[in-house]
Amino acid sequence: MRDVTPDVPALHRRSFLKYTGALGAAATVSASLSACSSGPESTNDTGTGGGPGRTLTAVIGYGNDGSWDPTQTASAFCMAANHHIYEGLLDTDPISREPYAALATEVPKDPESTSWRFALRSGATFHDGKPVTADDVVFVFQRILDPDTQTLVKGFFASWLKEVRKIDAQNVELVLKFPFPDGLSRLTLAKIMPRHVFSRPGGWDDAIKGKAIGSGPYRQTAHHPKSNTTFEAFDGYNGPRKPAFRKMNWLTIVDAAPRVAKISGSSAGAQIADNIPYANIGQLESGGMTVAGGAGMNNLFLMFNTKHKPFDDVRVRQALHYAIDTEKMVEVALKGHGRPSSSFLDEANPSYRRAKTVYDHDPDKAKALLKEAGVKGLSIEILAVNVSWIVDCLPTIKASWDAIGVETTLSPQETTAVFTKMDQKQDYQVVAAASNPNQFGLDADLIMHYNYGPENLWMQYTRWAADPVARQLFKDMDRATREPDPAKKKAIVQDYIDVVAEQAVLYPVVHNELMTAWDPARLSGIRAQPYPGINLLQAKWA
Repeated sequence: MRDVTPDVPALHRRSFLKYTGALGAAATVSASLSACSSGPESTNDTGTGGGPGRTLTAVIGYGNDGSWDPTQTASAFCMAANHHIYEGLLDTDPISREPYAALATEVPKDPESTSWRFALRSGATFHDGKPVTADDVVFVFQRILDPDTQTLVKGFFASWLKEVRKIDAQNVELVLKFPFPDGLSRLTLAKIMPRHVFSRPGGWDDAIKGKAIGSGPYRQTAHHPKSNTTFEAFDGYNGPRKPAFRKMNWLTIVDAAPRVAKISGSSAGAQIADNIPYANIGQLESGGMTVAGGAGMNNLFLMFNTKHKPFDDVRVRQALHYAIDTEKMVEVALKGHGRPSSSFLDEANPSYRRAKTVYDHDPDKAKALLKEAGVKGLSIEILAVNVSWIVDCLPTIKASWDAIGVETTLSPQETTAVFTKMDQKQDYQVVAAASNPNQFGLDADLIMHYNYGPENLWMQYTRWAADPVARQLFKDMDRATREPDPAKKKAIVQDYIDVVAEQAVLYPVVHNELMTAWDPARLSGIRAQPYPGINLLQAKWA
């Protein structure tokens, strides 16, 4: 089966398919990008040469034709690439997510303050040679906080960030609405973009289509939607993450078999690939590759249409979760690389606590709940994305539901098709899909607001936001955001996650590992991420 880019809806109503590139439109990059391009690299560049100018070739299992606008994108390929092209005031370690000074000279010493001042790195320049200034910082944050502009990242900032002020050409001040230490790690989501480029008419459309000019260690040299994107070390970079590779060629190969083939054997055409199927781990390891997993928030979730009876009844939603043999799903479909969900959060999350409602396999309880709800002869069509590991999990759901007398039909479709139906507010019963908010961060406040909120797109899909339980949940979530005491904040989050678990409107069935493979004879410093994509900012030739 095909793997597709896990572009997921943003926090607010917007043109989801346009901005995430889920329609797969292969847009032509503007002439100005072509002018600064060194031309397309060969998509067959093996990077096996011995000289310092050799090319690192990577295979990404997701499309490169999503939005490249850092304020909008949820595309795995584009987000990963942007971390190499752009910088935030602060960026974060890809695994621990601890913030470090990027364009700024230091991390604020007082995270509890409601005023964070940043001095920009002296001599920092964009890839077109223009200096990075405070005007560029203000330009990006004004877009993010603009009430009339709906961006994905707005939902990660608007609740706590009041404004961003220019002090002088090299200094800015972030003014917070209340103390919010978690905001430091979120600054990596506000990539600083050149105002002189993207403020021009059509500038943001160019960013969506693939124009990328930042101040990071690598500059984009060519972009071919549905094929590859190439990079070159930026000679003018003077920041903390020096480029180790003179050139990089990232191939987009969404089909699993050719992706694995590209990194297999003595004549492998690439040194690293993400999104490795579990069934190919042994093959690659026996060929000398290192294969490692990252466990995090990646999950298969069920989303119910609460306006379609009987899914308005919490007992029905609970019954269908209790019915699923999740241990079998982990063993058969995930080959042991996952765990049944015991909370909305994965077990490694710092805010994790086992939820009060845990859906251990209990078909008798499932039958009893359906009987209590007065439901007989239920037939369900599961509308599912056709990501390969999700498709592998679907037969277990069908067998489990069939076993409690629920006639189940599986309908896997392209991710594009599934969310087009959601966006068009078409009727449905249950959606099975994949999600991973770890692309944006680890903190529970971010993760939960990504999925739940009164104006959240997911909640519009579920038709649940007006429910009295939902309204109280959203109030509790806002209270947690504003709580200054870390221990109290964590307790509030854990308590409202218990409500989310009990209601089971949009809830994970299993959390699984994402696998990355690389050639240890050629690369070192690689760390497998618990979210899609790769990060090569601390990697080097072996």
